[in-house]
Amino acid sequence: MSKSNIFFIVVIAILLAGGYVWIQSIQQSTQNAVDNTVDKFFSPVQESNNALQTQVAELMHPTPTIIPDPVTIISDVHALARLETIHYSVEKVITAETGQGSLAFLFQDKLLLVAHGIVIGGIDMDKLQPQDMRMVNGVLNVKLPQAEIFVATLDNSKTYVYARDTGVLTKQTKDLETLARQSAEEEIRKAALEDGILNLAQQNAEAYLSKFFGALGYPNAVFIK
Repeated sequence: MSKSNIFFIVVIAILLAGGYVWIQSIQQSTQNAVDNTVDKFFSPVQESNNALQTQVAELMHPTPTIIPDPVTIISDVHALARLETIHYSVEKVITAETGQGSLAFLFQDKLLLVAHGIVIGGIDMDKLQPQDMRMVNGVLNVKLPQAEIFVATLDNSKTYVYARDTGVLTKQTKDLETLARQSAEEEIRKAALEDGILNLAQQNAEAYLSKFFGALGYPNAVFIK
């Protein structure tokens, strides 16, 4: 084969290789242009679809909006001298229902409330009178007021409706959860009383005040009934 033929073949090969690269470049540019066109066409559609999904989700699972009234009314103010000596945390499960009976599956409205409550007890020192403290043979005799419950309330951050079952032919009773919460507060109070919260509050008060009177120079304070 002559040198001219070899040179011709080399030139043809270079041209073919360059043409292939050029064609690939055109194809890539065309594909990029198509992709950009598709993106430009479908992006607004996708954004609208996402916005619609967000609106539907908000309708199906709305976020409550809390707007407090700017007007505050203070109806009463009392000075307190309470010595809180014990704090209970109580949990109760409350069942509230209407429409019981053989047709409950049609007319029943039933809920289970998991109630977390706080009960605080102690001594109201404002009830302590001068005649309730006497020195007898160098010993301070103190008659404390009876212990009482100051607070028995629900912890709303931990109290929740665990389950609710409504019959086929009825609607949820409007005030059923409210009634369950009111009952829960009373049950929490009863539970604390049954556990002896008042006795513990009295004992804690005497232990605290014994140290207090000792610091004042009355180390032999005696608490009488």
